[in-house]
Amino acid sequence: MNRGGSSPSAAASYLLCTNCRKVLRKDKRIRVSQPLTRGPSAFIPEKEVVQANTVDERTNFLVEEYSTSGRLDNITQVMSLHTQYLESFLRSQFYMLRMDGPLPLPHRHYIAIMAAARHQCSYLINMHVDEFLKTGGIAEWLNGLQYVPQRLKNLNEINKLLAHRPWLITKEHIQKLVKTGENNWSLPELVHAVVLLAHYHALASFVFGSGINPERDPEISNGFRLIPVNNFCVCDLANDNNIENASLTGSNFGIVDSLSELEALMERMKRLQEEREDEEASQEEMTTRFEKEKKESLFVVSGDTFHSFPHSDFEDDMIITSDVSRYIEDPGFGYEDFARRGEEHLPTFRAQDYTWENHGFSLVNRLYSDIGHLLDEKFRMVYNLTYNTMATHEDVDTTMLRRALFNYVHCMFGIRYDDYDYGEVNQLLERSLKVYIKTVTCYPERTTKRMYDSYWRQFKHSEKVHVNLLLMEARMQAELLYALRAITRHLT
Repeated sequence: MNRGGSSPSAAASYLLCTNCRKVLRKDKRIRVSQPLTRGPSAFIPEKEVVQANTVDERTNFLVEEYSTSGRLDNITQVMSLHTQYLESFLRSQFYMLRMDGPLPLPHRHYIAIMAAARHQCSYLINMHVDEFLKTGGIAEWLNGLQYVPQRLKNLNEINKLLAHRPWLITKEHIQKLVKTGENNWSLPELVHAVVLLAHYHALASFVFGSGINPERDPEISNGFRLIPVNNFCVCDLANDNNIENASLTGSNFGIVDSLSELEALMERMKRLQEEREDEEASQEEMTTRFEKEKKESLFVVSGDTFHSFPHSDFEDDMIITSDVSRYIEDPGFGYEDFARRGEEHLPTFRAQDYTWENHGFSLVNRLYSDIGHLLDEKFRMVYNLTYNTMATHEDVDTTMLRRALFNYVHCMFGIRYDDYDYGEVNQLLERSLKVYIKTVTCYPERTTKRMYDSYWRQFKHSEKVHVNLLLMEARMQAELLYALRAITRHLT
């Protein structure tokens, strides 16, 4: 297919990578190798995940009970490193996709496709294209948004804002969707849609953050259905555009000896605990520390890693072709820092004024029964999940670290907890981890193995998966808080 008036002869000088769908110049003499790993994750050695699955019969039971596809997919395999959490996740996902609810089944999967498309997450799109058709969806809708009913199309704006700048959602957006007319949404339908959108935006973060590999597909000759998981591809390796490029092997991540890095983190946790017991910071000081952390998060940019790649001839000549753009409008709209430099600040979302526990939970349950309980159980599970270990250390209270991870995500979305000392975030999360968190949460499609490997190098992969679960749930909760607050304001 020619785009932008390119001639057939020009098109003949390009090749299409079957993995990432990049169009590459033939004169580069490209040799594309097989996928780098054949396990469920490109970031985690296959044997680590396989061992967890063979030991745990509970995982197999959960898949039989709650998986919509009826098989152990790669996401489930990686999550099964934390079986307790996996159960909460699968139960809530099964409920929103398959159990009684306001929306028809095919619509649920189409909304999942629209959500995943905001982050170009082909893995989730392909999964839900299959599910959409299996549940009786109209195949023509898969040609793009211009083929779907206006009612679904009207979700575009809230999908875009929830995914990238949820703080911009107002009661006017809600009113526009629920206004009377043939294309209006009832409030229960809208809450169901919002829960699905937030769930799949956040799950895209987990897919990219955990390097989830393409699914094996028995119908494809080599056993793989090639689904790209991020902007880095094996065809880049063939063109010396690889993620171990010299620009990243220097001081970008402030690499220090990983063992001393672990000991230093343990020491900081101990010191913070002692300081906390000795004296409590004033409310004014706590506010100042939040504002400081919020401003500093501006300088933790994905550009630390993404834009520091050399712009080689290969990249300049690259044309991106993508099947995902058909499911979204305004593809250029993305995350923008809550605390923009040189602009008038938006009011901070004070968590105490609208909490999940006191406000969001009851609203969701009232309009879409039982999902509130399932989501609440999932949030609590991931927040409290601990094995009291840190890398090689045992009997460690990791509460402080888990809270710092969760609250840092909320800080980037402008949500502040009055009772939390944001000075702890700076003490506990080193720069390479902050870069990783911001990328996975705000620009997940840019995540690379290099970034995953760069932080906590002494920690187990299961601990890094735990980090990804925390980031995913913190992001989902942040999106829900903004959307549900807007719905509450619409109702009052």
